[in-house]
Amino acid sequence: MRLRVWEPFRRVAPFYADFDKLANEAEGTWHPSVDISENENAFVLKAELPGVNREDINIDINNKTLTLKGEKKFEEKTEKENYVRVERSYGSFSRTFALSDKVDTENVKASYKDGVLEVTLPKKEEVKPKEIKVEVN
Repeated sequence: MRLRVWEPFRRVAPFYADFDKLANEAEGTWHPSVDISENENAFVLKAELPGVNREDINIDINNKTLTLKGEKKFEEKTEKENYVRVERSYGSFSRTFALSDKVDTENVKASYKDGVLEVTLPKKEEVKPKEIKVEVN
């Protein structure tokens, strides 16, 4: 018999994600897009961070949460440029994600290339059932 983990908040998580997005937009905070996928060996988080310097990205793992923080600095204006419209997002950002108990937090790896941050969260090795033989005295 295989045990199934009950996650009571799984169904309401999208609601809270939308609520967080609304709250952050109201504050004017930049909210980078993130995709999270799962394969046999790991969870993979990909965040779009175009224009963010690698040195300005911080990843923290604490108490089964991963927090992604950083800042996209506004380009210094030159005297020759008069912006008519600015649509690109700038400023600080912070995203926090709950981690599964399956994640091996000691072996997380991150890479940053072409404006995409990729965080690989390897899964712990599954604990296999162990049979114990009873000895007869």
